[in-house]
Amino acid sequence: MTDTIPALEKRPVGRPTLYDPAYCETVRELGRIGKSVEQICYHLNVSLRTIYLWRDAHEEFLHALDDAKTYEQAWWEEQASSYMVENKESDRLNATLWSRSMAARFPKKYRESTKQEITGADGAPLLTGIQVTFVKPNE
Repeated sequence: MTDTIPALEKRPVGRPTLYDPAYCETVRELGRIGKSVEQICYHLNVSLRTIYLWRDAHEEFLHALDDAKTYEQAWWEEQASSYMVENKESDRLNATLWSRSMAARFPKKYRESTKQEITGADGAPLLTGIQVTFVKPNE
């Protein structure tokens, strides 16, 4: 009779993940009501770092987060058209409030950019050229 040594089981290092595939639908639902990724973290009771680890490790979660961001933006755009009015009796959009809100939440799509150029008088360049003269000493 020969003794055999059982194969060593590989044990995972660290705590087991709290990830649950059911979170994908939760993430989408939270996006549908305008929740940010930070608010999603709050509702799932995990850190932002954990959300990003799950995103990188689980393709279905990556897609759920992408969907949630799209839904979040649509929700906020709908809010703008429905509620960001100048006053209770008005149906006019408060454009300043809407613009600042959208630029803060969705900078890739709504960011205002300003290009500044420094010029001389009447738009002329500040520096038109450099002249270098070499002089021999004692001449």
